Amino acid sequence: MAVLAATTVVAAQEAGAAAAGCQVSYTISSQWQGGFGAGVAVTNLGDPVSGWTLRWSYGAGQTVTQAWSATVTQSGTAVTAVNTAWNGTLATGGSVSFGFNGSWTGANPAPTAFTLNGVACTGGVTPSSPTPSSPAPSGPVPSSPTPGPSGSAAPKTVRVFWLKPTDVAHDQRYPDGIAAVMREAQSYYRQELGRTFTLNNTVVEVVAGEHDRNWYITNNCTGDRYWCVVSNMHQELMRRFGIRNPDSRWLCVGLISAEETNQSGGGASPGWVVLSGHDADGAAGVNGPMNRWYGGMVHELGHAFGLPDSTSTDGTPMSASFYSYPNTHFSQAQKNAILAGPYGSLLS
Repeated sequence: MAVLAATTVVAAQEAGAAAAGCQVSYTISSQWQGGFGAGVAVTNLGDPVSGWTLRWSYGAGQTVTQAWSATVTQSGTAVTAVNTAWNGTLATGGSVSFGFNGSWTGANPAPTAFTLNGVACTGGVTPSSPTPSSPAPSGPVPSSPTPGPSGSAAPKTVRVFWLKPTDVAHDQRYPDGIAAVMREAQSYYRQELGRTFTLNNTVVEVVAGEHDRNWYITNNCTGDRYWCVVSNMHQELMRRFGIRNPDSRWLCVGLISAEETNQSGGGASPGWVVLSGHDADGAAGVNGPMNRWYGGMVHELGHAFGLPDSTSTDGTPMSASFYSYPNTHFSQAQKNAILAGPYGSLLS
């Protein structure tokens, strides 16, 4: 079967303290009426990585139906591919490939924008010590001083941030509500694992953002707009607080009160949870029933502790069963993976 279409993009991973970048090749290898086969190849151009999550969105209603050599899930137009247990490590210059079958109606264009480990494509390798070259942002700048590089968070804790853009008024419901969601997740993990994580003494660090909401939504946003707002928040938090991605000192959670309707979202990868406006609103009690936000945080923390999405709705919080919180439970295999994972040492 002939190759019908292919697209290649260069995607940057997290800047943090390591050089990062990758090349992604998406190839439609075969196509028939209503269905197609595709292959994806990822080449790591930066420092070695120990786990990868690739995301893209379809623009013509395509649906992934079966995958191999990766765990691939889809929510609406957004597709997420996570490494298996045996292909998560990528050395510098190393490559990994996976494939899948899908369905289509009307058209089947190849996606042109990808994110790797939560960062939008930038077209090159990010150096280990980047020097900002863009001019100073226009508009209001908060009068409070920029926090120091390490803050006051105790090591081996879960560190939580609420980033408030310059045009968002302080509302105490948000830090209080986010803290309540984190304490609920803390209780759930103890129930499930017999041990849990420790929250920082300041459970929610309120951060005065450097920009207004529109800047976070639109800046550096040339590809998948689903990730723009949380990616901009993520980069600002890492820069201002001297946090890496991942960072063995803390597991970090960031929420921002900014969101583009039907576009902005969030997710997680080992060591980080990044969420946008609807999650912040939900935690504050102004957007839907609380069990959805409790279950959602348990789910994203599962990713931060190293778990992939489940491949089906299986009763565990790593599937759509998190909407049924608290009537959802980790499997024994998931419990073992959390405890043996990169952040298992944070649990006591």
